[in-house]
Amino acid sequence: MAASEPRDSAADTRTEAEWRAALTPEQFQVLREHATERAGTSCLNAEKRAGTFFCAGCGSPLFESGTKYESGSGWPSFFAPLEGAVETQVDRSHWMTRTEVHCARCKGHLGHVFEDGPAPTGLRYCMNGVALDFEPAD
Repeated sequence: MAASEPRDSAADTRTEAEWRAALTPEQFQVLREHATERAGTSCLNAEKRAGTFFCAGCGSPLFESGTKYESGSGWPSFFAPLEGAVETQVDRSHWMTRTEVHCARCKGHLGHVFEDGPAPTGLRYCMNGVALDFEPAD
């Protein structure tokens, strides 16, 4: 399968019950209910192999490993998504204004983007590891 092809073509039409059945409870809380996993708990924080990070909800490719960096935040961080892979919207929850990032295909909540990242974009896509799957390059 090419990195640009989603793995689950039915994901964008699932009902809430179908999402609950397809995801772990933690994935459902993050992807569908906009929760945040505890900092430092994702095994993807230490992932350094070449490959692609996919949406755990629909399998859509989101980030290439070459854009991942250690931000010190406790969540997997990237300086740029794949073109057209994510969408953003204003998030005014928790008495602050942030920019929420979600999967462009299934609309699953991935995390937030901040303007304190490295060059070349200056952005930090701070993602919940439970919202991602990783596939190493061949």
